[in-house]
Amino acid sequence: MRKQRYAPVYFLYGKEPYYIDKVSDFIEHYVLDESEKAFDQQVLYGRDLNDIGPVLSAARRFPMMAPYQVIILKEAQAVRKWDNFDLYLQNPAEKTILVICYKGEPDKRLKVFRGIDKSPYALLSSPLRDYQVNKWILDYIRDWNAQAKATNQVSIDERVVQLLADSLGNDLTRITLELKKLIDGRPEGVNVIDAALVERNIGISKDYNGFELQHAFVTHDAVKANRITQYFAANRKEHAIQKELALVFSFFSNLMIYHYLPDKSQQAVVQKLGVSPNAVKDYAAAARLYSKGKVFAIIGYIRETDARSKGIDNPSADEADLWKELIYKILH
Repeated sequence: MRKQRYAPVYFLYGKEPYYIDKVSDFIEHYVLDESEKAFDQQVLYGRDLNDIGPVLSAARRFPMMAPYQVIILKEAQAVRKWDNFDLYLQNPAEKTILVICYKGEPDKRLKVFRGIDKSPYALLSSPLRDYQVNKWILDYIRDWNAQAKATNQVSIDERVVQLLADSLGNDLTRITLELKKLIDGRPEGVNVIDAALVERNIGISKDYNGFELQHAFVTHDAVKANRITQYFAANRKEHAIQKELALVFSFFSNLMIYHYLPDKSQQAVVQKLGVSPNAVKDYAAAARLYSKGKVFAIIGYIRETDARSKGIDNPSADEADLWKELIYKILH
């Protein structure tokens, strides 16, 4: 699109809104200039429409002032009737750029959407898997540096990348907003995004987070593990027990896989577990502390704690007590 090679239709769909917004925003802001937009750009919303007919009628018109007319349908998942949309895809208007923003998965059992994933006009935007978030953050920083002046480029420590991934999950819109805060909120002359900057700008504690809890397990540090989990219990809004337990479960599940890997070289572990190269030494250290049998038992303890946190077989224990019990079982 930056080279001004446009398709006549963009059907943007999927459960990850980031790329849907990224593509549609580019078209909305950069394809036409401001004088052309007044005559040849129209933004419609699915919540205001019962069927796709008015959108297709608009798309079949000719531009008035610009080489193209741009028709953007946002919230397309709210449209109920899609009659003739598949026919339009077979013969789209040459002078129109039609953008459909469908946040979710269309029912591909319907004739109109059957084969949409094979259409040259469709882009599926799927959520990242957890193990892909670290690389995505690093790629974002790399792309930002590519457009920044040499004196304003930034670097980010891989431990901070892991901290952000553990704390923010795979919501790319949120990750992008927080990364912008970190980059824009740097003191003058600071070119490294470190844990202190993260804590100051977006409120993620550099000492009390899932990454540090994982490190406490690796070093068999009971005091640190209890201190972190009691902080979690006191700050349940940001550190819900189910969310933090999912990270603990992921670590020990990966550790079980690590135990059974025939090749424990860094490259093989990164490929099999989908972790960063720096994390491999943590798994090697943890494997020396926790046998296969112990890891199997720990996974059971985590499942039990998760169930009790939801009220199953738990008449009275609060989150602080549940964390204390789990940490004791893991480290003893």
